[in-house]
Amino acid sequence: MRDAGWDTCFVVDGRGVVLGRLGRSALARDGDVTVEEAMTLGPSTVRPSLELERAVERMQTQGLTSLPVTRSDGVLVGVIFREDAELALQKAG
Repeated sequence: MRDAGWDTCFVVDGRGVVLGRLGRSALARDGDVTVEEAMTLGPSTVRPSLELERAVERMQTQGLTSLPVTRSDGVLVGVIFREDAELALQKAG
C-alpha cells in the first residue's frame, strides 16, 4: 500500500463484503502481523444514494480521506475519495 501511495485499504471477504479497514496506523506497525490483526473492524460505510455533500461532511467530521460505498448487503461497490469529492462539489457549486 505504501509503495502505491495509498493511506488506507478496505478488506473484503470472498463475496466482496467489507470486513475492515487498514489505515495509517496499521501501515505504521512494524513486524509480521496478519491483515486480520491490523485492520479496524466494521468501518463506516455509505450507500450509493447518499448525497455527495453529506459524504464530504462525514469525511471531514471523521477525518477520513476516503469512504467505502456499499450496497445494503455490505458488498463494496466503490470508494469516495475526499479530495476528489470536494473538487467535484466546488466545480458544481
